[in-house]
Amino acid sequence: MDEKSHVRVAFTHISRQLWAGGYNYQSNLFAALNRYCPGQISPVLFAGAYAPPDELDALATIPGVEILRSAAFDRRHAGLISAVALGLDGQAAEAFRAAKIDVVFESARFFGRRLPLPAIAWFPDFQHRKLPHLFAPMARWRRDLGFRAQIAGQRTILLSSNSALADLRSLYPRLTNNIAVVQFASEPASHLLAVDALQVLAQYAVPPKFFFLPNHLWVHKNHRLVIRALALLKQRGVDVLVVASGSLEEPREPGYFESITRDIKAQGLETNFRHLGMIPLPHVFAFLRTAIALINPSRFEGWSTTVEEAKSFGVPMVLSNIEVHVEQTNGTARYFGVDDAETLADHLADTWAASGSPVVRTLLPNVEVRVAAFAENFARLIRSAREWHAARR
Repeated sequence: MDEKSHVRVAFTHISRQLWAGGYNYQSNLFAALNRYCPGQISPVLFAGAYAPPDELDALATIPGVEILRSAAFDRRHAGLISAVALGLDGQAAEAFRAAKIDVVFESARFFGRRLPLPAIAWFPDFQHRKLPHLFAPMARWRRDLGFRAQIAGQRTILLSSNSALADLRSLYPRLTNNIAVVQFASEPASHLLAVDALQVLAQYAVPPKFFFLPNHLWVHKNHRLVIRALALLKQRGVDVLVVASGSLEEPREPGYFESITRDIKAQGLETNFRHLGMIPLPHVFAFLRTAIALINPSRFEGWSTTVEEAKSFGVPMVLSNIEVHVEQTNGTARYFGVDDAETLADHLADTWAASGSPVVRTLLPNVEVRVAAFAENFARLIRSAREWHAARR
Protein backbone atom coordinates (compact mmCIF):
# COMPACT_ATOMS: atom_id res chain seq x y z
CA MET A 1 0.00 0.00 0.00
CA ASP A 2 1.26 3.48 -0.89
CA GLU A 3 1.63 5.24 2.46
CA LYS A 4 1.21 8.67 0.86
CA SER A 5 -2.19 7.77 -0.59
CA HIS A 6 -3.40 5.91 2.50
CA VAL A 7 -5.03 8.24 5.03
CA ARG A 8 -5.97 7.52 8.64
CA VAL A 9 -9.08 9.56 9.48
CA ALA A 10 -10.26 10.09 13.06
CA PHE A 11 -14.00 9.96 13.74
CA THR A 12 -15.76 10.27 17.10
CA HIS A 13 -18.49 7.83 18.05
CA ILE A 14 -22.10 8.93 17.54
CA SER A 15 -24.49 6.96 19.73
CA ARG A 16 -27.49 5.43 17.97
CA GLN A 17 -29.54 6.11 21.10
CA LEU A 18 -28.89 9.85 20.78
CA TRP A 19 -28.89 10.21 17.00
CA ALA A 20 -29.70 7.15 14.90
CA GLY A 21 -29.17 9.06 11.65
CA GLY A 22 -25.62 9.99 12.64
CA TYR A 23 -24.78 6.46 13.72
CA ASN A 24 -26.16 5.04 10.47
CA TYR A 25 -24.25 7.68 8.50
CA GLN A 26 -20.94 6.57 9.98
CA SER A 27 -21.69 2.88 9.60
CA ASN A 28 -22.70 3.28 5.98
CA LEU A 29 -19.72 5.55 5.23
CA PHE A 30 -17.19 3.13 6.70
CA ALA A 31 -18.60 0.20 4.71
CA ALA A 32 -18.74 2.26 1.51
CA LEU A 33 -15.11 3.39 1.85
CA ASN A 34 -13.95 -0.18 2.41
CA ARG A 35 -15.86 -1.50 -0.59
CA TYR A 36 -15.47 1.26 -3.15
CA CYS A 37 -12.22 3.00 -2.12
CA PRO A 38 -10.13 0.07 -0.81
CA GLY A 39 -6.76 0.98 0.61
CA GLN A 40 -7.39 4.72 0.49
CA ILE A 41 -8.90 5.59 3.88
CA SER A 42 -8.76 3.88 7.27
CA PRO A 43 -11.49 5.06 9.66
CA VAL A 44 -10.26 5.23 13.25
CA LEU A 45 -13.23 5.61 15.60
CA PHE A 46 -12.53 7.21 18.97
CA ALA A 47 -15.12 6.37 21.63
CA GLY A 48 -15.55 7.32 25.25
CA ALA A 49 -15.11 4.88 28.10
CA TYR A 50 -18.90 4.60 28.52
CA ALA A 51 -19.88 4.15 24.86
CA PRO A 52 -22.41 1.28 24.37
CA PRO A 53 -20.41 -1.89 23.59
CA ASP A 54 -23.05 -3.25 21.20
CA GLU A 55 -22.82 -0.16 19.00
CA LEU A 56 -19.03 -0.34 18.85
CA ASP A 57 -19.06 -4.09 18.25
CA ALA A 58 -21.32 -3.60 15.23
CA LEU A 59 -18.98 -0.97 13.77
CA ALA A 60 -15.94 -3.15 14.49
CA THR A 61 -17.28 -5.83 12.13
CA ILE A 62 -16.80 -3.47 9.18
CA PRO A 63 -13.45 -4.31 7.57
CA GLY A 64 -10.77 -1.68 8.03
CA VAL A 65 -12.42 0.07 10.99
CA GLU A 66 -10.24 0.56 14.07
CA ILE A 67 -11.84 1.46 17.40
CA LEU A 68 -10.00 3.17 20.25
CA ARG A 69 -11.51 3.99 23.64
CA SER A 70 -10.42 6.98 25.69
CA ALA A 71 -11.97 9.06 28.45
CA ALA A 72 -10.99 12.10 26.37
CA PHE A 73 -13.97 11.31 24.15
CA ASP A 74 -16.62 11.01 26.85
CA ARG A 75 -19.48 13.49 26.55
CA ARG A 76 -18.72 14.70 30.08
CA HIS A 77 -15.10 15.48 29.18
CA ALA A 78 -14.16 19.15 29.47
CA GLY A 79 -12.11 19.19 26.25
CA LEU A 80 -14.36 21.78 24.63
CA ILE A 81 -13.40 24.33 27.29
CA SER A 82 -9.71 23.76 26.52
CA ALA A 83 -10.39 23.82 22.79
CA VAL A 84 -12.10 27.21 22.99
CA ALA A 85 -10.09 28.85 25.78
CA LEU A 86 -6.62 27.47 24.97
CA GLY A 87 -7.07 26.64 21.30
CA LEU A 88 -6.54 22.90 21.70
CA ASP A 89 -8.17 19.86 23.29
CA GLY A 90 -4.85 18.51 24.45
CA GLN A 91 -5.96 15.02 25.45
CA ALA A 92 -7.75 14.41 22.17
CA ALA A 93 -4.80 15.81 20.20
CA GLU A 94 -2.44 13.45 22.02
CA ALA A 95 -4.73 10.51 21.24
CA PHE A 96 -4.68 11.49 17.56
CA ARG A 97 -0.88 11.75 17.60
CA ALA A 98 -0.49 8.34 19.24
CA ALA A 99 -2.81 6.77 16.66
CA LYS A 100 -0.92 8.42 13.75
CA ILE A 101 -4.01 10.24 12.51
CA ASP A 102 -3.73 12.22 9.26
CA VAL A 103 -7.16 13.95 9.16
CA VAL A 104 -9.76 14.64 11.85
CA PHE A 105 -13.51 14.52 11.17
CA GLU A 106 -15.38 16.77 13.61
CA SER A 107 -19.06 16.00 14.23
CA ALA A 108 -20.62 18.06 17.04
CA ARG A 109 -17.10 18.31 18.46
CA PHE A 110 -14.41 21.00 18.19
CA PHE A 111 -10.79 20.16 18.98
CA GLY A 112 -9.40 23.69 18.83
CA ARG A 113 -7.98 26.17 16.35
CA ARG A 114 -4.44 24.99 17.16
CA LEU A 115 -5.10 21.38 16.19
CA PRO A 116 -2.05 20.55 14.06
CA LEU A 117 -3.97 18.30 11.66
CA PRO A 118 -6.31 18.91 8.74
CA ALA A 119 -9.87 18.93 10.10
CA ILE A 120 -13.27 18.55 8.47
CA ALA A 121 -16.29 19.99 10.27
CA TRP A 122 -19.55 18.26 9.35
CA PHE A 123 -22.51 20.63 9.65
CA PRO A 124 -25.50 18.23 9.29
CA ASP A 125 -28.05 21.07 9.32
CA PHE A 126 -28.82 24.51 10.72
CA GLN A 127 -31.94 23.66 12.65
CA HIS A 128 -30.88 25.82 15.61
CA ARG A 129 -31.04 28.89 13.36
CA LYS A 130 -34.03 27.92 11.21
CA LEU A 131 -36.19 26.62 14.09
CA PRO A 132 -34.74 28.50 17.08
CA HIS A 133 -37.89 28.10 19.18
CA LEU A 134 -37.12 24.38 19.55
CA PHE A 135 -33.88 25.09 21.42
CA ALA A 136 -33.28 26.49 24.87
CA PRO A 137 -31.25 29.71 24.60
CA MET A 138 -28.13 28.08 26.07
CA ALA A 139 -28.34 25.05 23.75
CA ARG A 140 -28.83 27.29 20.74
CA TRP A 141 -25.91 29.48 21.78
CA ARG A 142 -23.59 26.51 22.36
CA ARG A 143 -24.37 24.98 18.98
CA ASP A 144 -23.83 28.25 17.14
CA LEU A 145 -20.64 28.93 19.07
CA GLY A 146 -19.37 25.52 17.95
CA PHE A 147 -20.12 26.25 14.30
CA ARG A 148 -18.53 29.70 14.50
CA ALA A 149 -15.43 28.27 16.22
CA GLN A 150 -15.03 25.72 13.44
CA ILE A 151 -15.51 28.39 10.79
CA ALA A 152 -12.95 30.66 12.51
CA GLY A 153 -10.63 27.66 12.86
CA GLN A 154 -10.63 27.42 9.06
CA ARG A 155 -12.00 23.90 8.96
CA THR A 156 -12.98 22.38 5.67
CA ILE A 157 -16.77 22.36 5.97
CA LEU A 158 -18.78 19.33 4.87
CA LEU A 159 -22.48 19.70 4.02
CA SER A 160 -24.86 16.96 2.93
CA SER A 161 -27.16 18.96 0.64
CA ASN A 162 -27.33 21.99 -1.59
CA SER A 163 -30.16 23.19 0.65
CA ALA A 164 -27.73 23.25 3.59
CA LEU A 165 -25.17 25.05 1.42
CA ALA A 166 -27.68 27.82 0.73
CA ASP A 167 -28.39 28.07 4.49
CA LEU A 168 -24.67 28.21 5.29
CA ARG A 169 -24.00 31.04 2.86
CA SER A 170 -27.06 32.95 4.10
CA LEU A 171 -26.37 32.53 7.83
CA TYR A 172 -22.57 32.92 7.78
CA PRO A 173 -22.00 35.14 4.74
CA ARG A 174 -18.37 36.15 5.36
CA LEU A 175 -16.78 32.72 5.65
CA THR A 176 -13.77 31.90 3.48
CA ASN A 177 -13.49 28.20 4.31
CA ASN A 178 -13.01 25.31 1.95
CA ILE A 179 -16.57 23.93 1.47
CA ALA A 180 -17.85 20.67 -0.02
CA VAL A 181 -21.29 19.15 -0.52
CA VAL A 182 -21.25 15.35 -0.35
CA GLN A 183 -24.69 13.80 -0.63
CA PHE A 184 -24.64 10.46 1.11
CA ALA A 185 -26.31 7.30 -0.14
CA SER A 186 -27.29 4.15 1.73
CA GLU A 187 -26.37 0.51 1.12
CA PRO A 188 -27.33 -1.51 4.21
CA ALA A 189 -25.00 -4.38 5.03
CA SER A 190 -26.22 -7.85 4.06
CA HIS A 191 -26.49 -9.02 7.69
CA LEU A 192 -29.05 -6.27 8.33
CA LEU A 193 -31.28 -7.76 5.63
CA ALA A 194 -30.89 -11.42 6.60
CA VAL A 195 -33.94 -11.63 8.87
CA ASP A 196 -37.29 -12.89 7.60
CA ALA A 197 -39.14 -9.60 7.22
CA LEU A 198 -42.62 -11.08 7.50
CA GLN A 199 -41.65 -12.92 10.67
CA VAL A 200 -40.45 -9.62 12.14
CA LEU A 201 -43.86 -8.08 11.41
CA ALA A 202 -45.53 -11.04 13.11
CA GLN A 203 -43.25 -10.64 16.12
CA TYR A 204 -44.65 -7.13 16.66
CA ALA A 205 -48.19 -8.19 15.72
CA VAL A 206 -48.14 -5.77 12.75
CA PRO A 207 -50.29 -6.70 9.74
CA PRO A 208 -48.65 -6.70 6.29
CA LYS A 209 -50.26 -3.40 5.22
CA PHE A 210 -48.91 -0.28 6.97
CA PHE A 211 -47.02 2.98 6.57
CA PHE A 212 -43.61 3.29 8.22
CA LEU A 213 -42.32 6.36 10.08
CA PRO A 214 -38.81 5.57 11.44
CA ASN A 215 -38.03 8.87 13.17
CA HIS A 216 -37.05 9.61 16.76
CA LEU A 217 -39.95 11.18 18.62
CA TRP A 218 -38.49 14.67 18.48
CA VAL A 219 -40.68 17.77 18.17
CA HIS A 220 -39.32 18.85 14.78
CA LYS A 221 -40.01 15.39 13.32
CA ASN A 222 -43.66 16.48 13.36
CA HIS A 223 -45.43 13.28 14.46
CA ARG A 224 -48.40 15.38 15.59
CA LEU A 225 -49.24 16.19 11.98
CA VAL A 226 -49.52 12.48 11.21
CA ILE A 227 -51.88 12.04 14.16
CA ARG A 228 -54.03 14.95 12.91
CA ALA A 229 -54.14 13.35 9.45
CA LEU A 230 -55.15 10.00 10.94
CA ALA A 231 -57.94 11.71 12.89
CA LEU A 232 -59.22 13.30 9.66
CA LEU A 233 -59.18 9.91 7.95
CA LYS A 234 -61.05 8.41 10.88
CA GLN A 235 -63.77 11.04 10.42
CA ARG A 236 -63.98 10.02 6.75
CA GLY A 237 -64.37 6.38 7.71
CA VAL A 238 -60.89 5.47 6.42
CA ASP A 239 -58.73 3.32 8.70
CA VAL A 240 -55.00 3.11 7.95
CA LEU A 241 -52.06 2.02 10.09
CA VAL A 242 -48.85 3.98 10.72
CA VAL A 243 -46.02 2.14 12.48
CA ALA A 244 -43.28 4.32 13.95
CA SER A 245 -39.91 3.50 15.48
CA GLY A 246 -37.08 5.42 17.14
CA SER A 247 -36.20 6.89 20.50
CA LEU A 248 -39.06 8.09 22.70
CA GLU A 249 -36.88 10.62 24.53
CA GLU A 250 -37.18 14.31 23.63
CA PRO A 251 -34.71 16.22 25.84
CA ARG A 252 -36.09 19.57 24.66
CA GLU A 253 -39.62 18.75 25.81
CA PRO A 254 -39.86 16.26 28.69
CA GLY A 255 -43.16 14.40 28.68
CA TYR A 256 -43.57 14.75 24.91
CA PHE A 257 -44.18 11.02 24.39
CA GLU A 258 -46.80 10.98 27.13
CA SER A 259 -48.50 13.98 25.51
CA ILE A 260 -48.54 12.26 22.12
CA THR A 261 -49.93 9.12 23.71
CA ARG A 262 -52.76 11.08 25.35
CA ASP A 263 -53.67 12.63 21.99
CA ILE A 264 -53.78 9.21 20.33
CA LYS A 265 -56.08 7.82 23.01
CA ALA A 266 -58.30 10.89 23.09
CA GLN A 267 -58.99 10.53 19.35
CA GLY A 268 -59.37 6.75 19.39
CA LEU A 269 -56.34 6.14 17.19
CA GLU A 270 -54.70 3.33 19.15
CA THR A 271 -55.20 0.94 16.23
CA ASN A 272 -54.04 3.52 13.68
CA PHE A 273 -50.75 4.73 15.17
CA ARG A 274 -48.24 2.48 16.90
CA HIS A 275 -44.82 3.61 18.10
CA LEU A 276 -42.46 0.70 18.78
CA GLY A 277 -39.64 2.74 20.34
CA MET A 278 -36.05 1.77 19.57
CA ILE A 279 -35.86 -1.54 17.71
CA PRO A 280 -32.86 -3.43 16.27
CA LEU A 281 -31.60 -2.18 12.92
CA PRO A 282 -32.45 -5.45 11.10
CA HIS A 283 -36.04 -4.95 12.26
CA VAL A 284 -36.04 -1.34 11.05
CA PHE A 285 -35.09 -2.56 7.59
CA ALA A 286 -37.68 -5.35 7.75
CA PHE A 287 -40.41 -2.74 8.30
CA LEU A 288 -38.99 -0.46 5.62
CA ARG A 289 -38.82 -3.25 3.03
CA THR A 290 -42.44 -4.28 3.58
CA ALA A 291 -44.19 -0.93 4.17
CA ILE A 292 -46.56 0.37 1.51
CA ALA A 293 -44.78 3.73 1.87
CA LEU A 294 -42.35 5.67 4.04
CA ILE A 295 -43.66 8.78 5.81
CA ASN A 296 -41.33 11.61 6.82
CA PRO A 297 -43.30 14.67 8.03
CA SER A 298 -40.21 16.44 9.40
CA ARG A 299 -40.06 20.22 9.58
CA PHE A 300 -36.32 20.22 9.02
CA GLU A 301 -33.60 17.87 7.77
CA GLY A 302 -30.02 18.17 6.61
CA TRP A 303 -30.25 15.09 4.34
CA SER A 304 -32.68 12.47 5.55
CA THR A 305 -31.20 9.06 6.28
CA THR A 306 -34.64 7.44 6.20
CA VAL A 307 -35.34 8.89 2.76
CA GLU A 308 -32.00 7.61 1.45
CA GLU A 309 -32.72 4.15 2.82
CA ALA A 310 -36.17 4.15 1.21
CA LYS A 311 -34.62 5.19 -2.12
CA SER A 312 -32.26 2.20 -1.94
CA PHE A 313 -35.22 -0.21 -1.84
CA GLY A 314 -37.59 1.69 -4.10
CA VAL A 315 -40.08 2.32 -1.27
CA PRO A 316 -42.81 4.85 -2.18
CA MET A 317 -42.56 8.01 -0.08
CA VAL A 318 -44.97 10.54 1.44
CA LEU A 319 -42.82 13.50 2.52
CA SER A 320 -43.07 17.01 3.86
CA ASN A 321 -42.31 19.47 1.10
CA ILE A 322 -39.19 20.95 2.69
CA GLU A 323 -36.46 21.82 0.20
CA VAL A 324 -34.09 19.01 1.10
CA HIS A 325 -36.78 16.33 0.65
CA VAL A 326 -37.51 17.60 -2.85
CA GLU A 327 -33.76 17.73 -3.54
CA GLN A 328 -33.29 14.14 -2.36
CA THR A 329 -36.16 12.69 -4.35
CA ASN A 330 -36.09 14.88 -7.49
CA GLY A 331 -39.84 15.45 -7.21
CA THR A 332 -40.72 11.72 -7.32
CA ALA A 333 -42.50 11.48 -3.94
CA ARG A 334 -45.91 12.66 -2.71
CA TYR A 335 -45.46 15.95 -0.83
CA PHE A 336 -47.44 17.94 1.74
CA GLY A 337 -46.91 21.10 3.76
CA VAL A 338 -45.53 20.73 7.26
CA ASP A 339 -48.83 22.00 8.69
CA ASP A 340 -51.14 20.59 6.02
CA ALA A 341 -52.92 17.62 7.62
CA GLU A 342 -55.60 17.59 4.90
CA THR A 343 -53.16 16.96 2.05
CA LEU A 344 -51.27 14.38 4.10
CA ALA A 345 -54.56 12.60 4.83
CA ASP A 346 -55.39 12.62 1.10
CA HIS A 347 -51.99 11.12 0.23
CA LEU A 348 -52.33 8.42 2.88
CA ALA A 349 -55.83 7.50 1.73
CA ASP A 350 -54.81 7.36 -1.94
CA THR A 351 -51.67 5.33 -1.25
CA TRP A 352 -53.57 2.94 1.00
CA ALA A 353 -56.26 2.36 -1.61
CA ALA A 354 -53.74 1.85 -4.41
CA SER A 355 -51.48 -0.61 -2.56
CA GLY A 356 -51.45 -4.17 -3.79
CA SER A 357 -50.29 -7.45 -2.32
CA PRO A 358 -47.60 -7.36 0.38
CA VAL A 359 -44.04 -7.34 -0.92
CA VAL A 360 -40.57 -7.75 0.61
CA ARG A 361 -38.28 -5.45 -1.34
CA THR A 362 -34.61 -5.97 -2.14
CA LEU A 363 -31.95 -3.41 -2.94
CA LEU A 364 -32.33 -1.71 -6.31
CA PRO A 365 -29.69 -2.29 -9.01
CA ASN A 366 -28.59 1.38 -8.98
CA VAL A 367 -27.62 1.35 -5.30
CA GLU A 368 -24.00 0.39 -5.96
CA VAL A 369 -23.53 3.27 -8.40
CA ARG A 370 -24.98 5.80 -5.95
CA VAL A 371 -23.00 4.54 -2.96
CA ALA A 372 -19.77 4.28 -4.94
CA ALA A 373 -20.19 7.94 -5.92
CA PHE A 374 -20.71 8.82 -2.23
CA ALA A 375 -17.52 7.00 -1.20
CA GLU A 376 -15.47 8.52 -4.02
CA ASN A 377 -16.73 12.03 -3.25
CA PHE A 378 -15.87 11.56 0.42
CA ALA A 379 -12.37 10.36 -0.49
CA ARG A 380 -12.04 13.44 -2.70
CA LEU A 381 -13.09 15.58 0.29
CA ILE A 382 -10.30 14.07 2.40
CA ARG A 383 -7.72 14.95 -0.27
CA SER A 384 -9.15 18.47 -0.57
CA ALA A 385 -8.96 19.00 3.21
CA ARG A 386 -5.30 17.96 3.27
CA GLU A 387 -4.46 20.26 0.38
CA TRP A 388 -6.34 23.16 1.98
CA HIS A 389 -4.50 22.62 5.27
CA ALA A 390 -1.09 22.37 3.58
CA ALA A 391 -1.69 25.54 1.55
CA ARG A 392 -2.38 27.54 4.72
CA ARG A 393 0.69 26.45 6.65
